[in-house]
Amino acid sequence: MRPKKIKCLTHFMGHGLHVDGPPIIPTLTTSYVHGTSSTSLLHMTVAESLQRSVERWPDREAMAFLQDGVRKTFAQFQQDVDQAAAGLLALGMKKGDRLGMWGPNTYEWVLFQFATAKAGIILVAVNPAYQVQEVEFALQKVGCKAVVCPTQFKTLNYCDMLRKICPEIETSSPGDIKSSRLPELRSVIVLDSRQPGMLHFEDVMQAGGSQHMQQLQDLQKKISFDDPINIQFTSGTTGAPKGATLSHHNIINNSYFIGRRLGYHWRPHTRVCVPVPLYHCFGSVGGGISMAVHGISTVFPSRGYDGKANLAAIESERCTFIYGTPTMYVDMLNQPDLTKYDLSSVEGGIMAGSPLKSDNVSQRICYNDPAFIFLLTR
Repeated sequence: MRPKKIKCLTHFMGHGLHVDGPPIIPTLTTSYVHGTSSTSLLHMTVAESLQRSVERWPDREAMAFLQDGVRKTFAQFQQDVDQAAAGLLALGMKKGDRLGMWGPNTYEWVLFQFATAKAGIILVAVNPAYQVQEVEFALQKVGCKAVVCPTQFKTLNYCDMLRKICPEIETSSPGDIKSSRLPELRSVIVLDSRQPGMLHFEDVMQAGGSQHMQQLQDLQKKISFDDPINIQFTSGTTGAPKGATLSHHNIINNSYFIGRRLGYHWRPHTRVCVPVPLYHCFGSVGGGISMAVHGISTVFPSRGYDGKANLAAIESERCTFIYGTPTMYVDMLNQPDLTKYDLSSVEGGIMAGSPLKSDNVSQRICYNDPAFIFLLTR
């Protein structure tokens, strides 16, 4: 549900919109109004949502990246977020700057998702399958000041691709790139091996000092939930990819109502298997942001989709929910050794796309359009 900004609350009186009652003194206190519902929208930033979960469940596991062996509690994650955010400020990034996150499902993806939000920097989700022309278009279109990526993923060498676009990187000082084709770009931050002209992930994590931490805390008073915080691109199947700018308010409430629809607000400690990519809203909002908003634990079986890894993760991590596309579910159900896995912990999940129909489904799947939320009944 998208909130409507209004100039006067009384303008909407009598139009069927829900209000708990007339104000004692008819004074405007908020510029938001929602339709008939007993559930209000949340008015908080991404950093505030994480802080709430840290205060409630500091020692609860927030995420597990199984392929890389990374596990973080909410308290540990927030500490890393503050360190990364302060590091970005130390590099000279400012509120409103854009940072491109280019790569598969890794801990650093979620870390920079929250670090940029806390620093007021806009995260640009870059498809890990982009080729040279596509990534140049995306970075140029939004004017990215920094790009974070691994050296490579599968057959794509990200650093080589960036060097083709910006040959100036080779002779630049790290953090001071001056490119003719990407004039806004200043920094490339590599997550693994060090590269000429590029910063390393550890450089960012160690760059922030006490003054940058104080700067970060001062920023929290200036960041509004209406501020833009994320740019996601369309697939580009009908032309060039188009960037959609989202605010804290957008993604927090999207996540909030997804979680309420699934019952995250009343179910005991929920563990969600997330094989869908983080560059898409399904993974980044339904997974990463829901982790902060609802206090769920997210489990990422592998960097890229792997059906066997998903089944093994559900069993070993006792996942209660799973996310996926129709083809992912078909692939998992068609695994030849499916029956050897104990999937009894699964209570439900979300399917994106068309409803799944398969003769091999051992459970009855019930659909609730348009959310494609299903419940598995045993």
